[in-house]
Amino acid sequence: MNRSKRIGVWLGILAVGALAVALIRGPAPRKAADQPAAPAGLPGDAAEVIRARTLSPSDVTAALATYTPTGRYDEYVMFASGGHSGQVLAIGLPSMRLLRVIAAFTPESWQGYGYGVKENPLTALSSSRTPEKAALTWADTHHPALSETNGDYDGEYLFIGDKANGRMVVIDLRDFESKQIVDNPVFFNNHGAAFVTPNTEYVVEGSQYAMPLGGEYAPLAQYQERYRGLMTFWKFDRAAGRILPEQSFAVELPPYWQDLADAGKLVSDGWVFVNSFNTEMATGGIEEGNPPFEAGTSQRDTDYLHLINWKKAEQAVASGKAETIKGLRVVPLKTAVEEGILYFVAEPKSPHGVDVCPEGKHLVVAGKLDPHVTIFNFERILGAIEQRDFEGQDPYGVPILRFDAVKEAQVELGLGPLHTQFDNKGYAYTSLFLESAVARWTMGDCKYQAPEGPWKLAGKVPVHYNIGHLAVAGGDTVQPDGKYLVSLNKWSVDRFLNVGPLLPQNLQLVDITRPGEQMRLLYDMPIGIGEPHYAQIIKADKLKAWEVYPEVGWDTLQQAKSPNASYESKVVRDGRTVEVHMTAIRSHFDPEHIVVTEGDHVRLFITNLERTRDATHGFAIAGYNIAASIEPGETVTIEFDAKTQGVYPFYCLEFCSALHLEMTGYLLVQPGEARVASE
Repeated sequence: MNRSKRIGVWLGILAVGALAVALIRGPAPRKAADQPAAPAGLPGDAAEVIRARTLSPSDVTAALATYTPTGRYDEYVMFASGGHSGQVLAIGLPSMRLLRVIAAFTPESWQGYGYGVKENPLTALSSSRTPEKAALTWADTHHPALSETNGDYDGEYLFIGDKANGRMVVIDLRDFESKQIVDNPVFFNNHGAAFVTPNTEYVVEGSQYAMPLGGEYAPLAQYQERYRGLMTFWKFDRAAGRILPEQSFAVELPPYWQDLADAGKLVSDGWVFVNSFNTEMATGGIEEGNPPFEAGTSQRDTDYLHLINWKKAEQAVASGKAETIKGLRVVPLKTAVEEGILYFVAEPKSPHGVDVCPEGKHLVVAGKLDPHVTIFNFERILGAIEQRDFEGQDPYGVPILRFDAVKEAQVELGLGPLHTQFDNKGYAYTSLFLESAVARWTMGDCKYQAPEGPWKLAGKVPVHYNIGHLAVAGGDTVQPDGKYLVSLNKWSVDRFLNVGPLLPQNLQLVDITRPGEQMRLLYDMPIGIGEPHYAQIIKADKLKAWEVYPEVGWDTLQQAKSPNASYESKVVRDGRTVEVHMTAIRSHFDPEHIVVTEGDHVRLFITNLERTRDATHGFAIAGYNIAASIEPGETVTIEFDAKTQGVYPFYCLEFCSALHLEMTGYLLVQPGEARVASE
């Protein structure tokens, strides 16, 4: 058996073995000492609940730690990707309550997102690279990134990438709504997206699967010559709340498969770091008898951690050393090498995460097929670059730093390490995919020192099952909070009531408050919407969301007063165009009758006059695929052609008052003959 086939078989055995362990293990059996007993000092009804539900002392402790009484607010908010739903999830901690699904890339009828309302970015769904500019109605969201000031979350904006289609979305956290979708014209896939530089100068989008830049055709036989990777730096205008494509740029990379990224901070500010795999440049072709990708991309003992000096890249672009590809300025690979923008260092093979510690000094990398995490010292990286302490070049001339010159330490953690987050007590936390556990280990040479001493495994907590990412409160900032960790598990297997073969992912809340003591699993949260890949957790008091829009007649896309705000109803006819200015207030629309003629183009401007918090109105017209959510003070624009004669009821979608059912009206589309008769 050749080497690639042996690797493929070994990977399969590991995956099957991990699943078998999870299935065999099942729920942990209760020990006799952990059986429910009559709790002392509790009211009788509480004691009876504990007995009836066979709750153990640890169950009760976990329940008390997460219970958030009605009317009380969560201390933290976790923003998690919605995976194949194309959306973003806002989840409260410690309650683990789903607070909001934020519509991002795909239509969402409850919010009227993509169903006729013009004031959202889905009015331009099409992609310039899809056949006939077809509409994109799905996405695969992966990595949300909160805007930062001085390396810490500021609670103003949220960004997330669409892995499937190479897009980015900007979300304004004043109203938790998407404002802009940017389509990368040069590359299809992204994965290390989104990540932000410490002051949100740029929103960083890293490519995943290599392809010819600009989407041109090239056969796989020309893979090494024609295929490339890309790191895009989208310029963000904080005042406008928009990405500025004309001020953005990208750096061309070799045709390795770039993976996750993280921006440097403090001492490493000005740099971005990104993993890669498939440095073998395998092209697959299992149907032709070639090694499958899973084997072909795992033959080398190491891959390359990319070190990108984005400030030098910015200077190179300003000096005219970039090419323009479909409107995006791209620093060529050769220029990136010559200008000292790009360097490599060997990293454990098949890595899936590079994470920068709070002080910006250490980079932590884990390879899926290596039980260790490897820690690189950024100051040593700078020294090696200055001294040209290289151990060669890759096939494209990129200098490779000498591994031993930049390595700080390696810590053995367990099977299948992936991603790392940090707390404020000197600990790091790494997900172990194959072991279905979270490892806690100690950092060294940093501001906080854990009691166990530097670079040591300090404990593990089992999770259920096959954890991918994990999130710690503030765990990728200069000021981590610690306290809570959320394990984002890929499988749930037996954790919840069987709902059929398609099972939810499982988010598990873990208490990490006590140094030197065991971490405690507190709560399971099934996610039946999509697969959360990554998440960030922010202190709730950093979010300054509006309760109602600042003024009546608010355009939520532009975050300004709408020129079409309606305070009084009126109907304006101009040829075959009918403009209807409508108001909504409990419990009626004005006007309630809209009379048009078959073939008319109808423009509706609807303003919610309410100033009461939570007094949202909806609007839907039967048969027209129109749905709008109109929050207090908001004005929406809806356009459609009245193509078919008939009577079409419209009504309020939100249960707004006792007379909600009476908040209705009729769209009356007269036959076309009525126009002829009137003319």
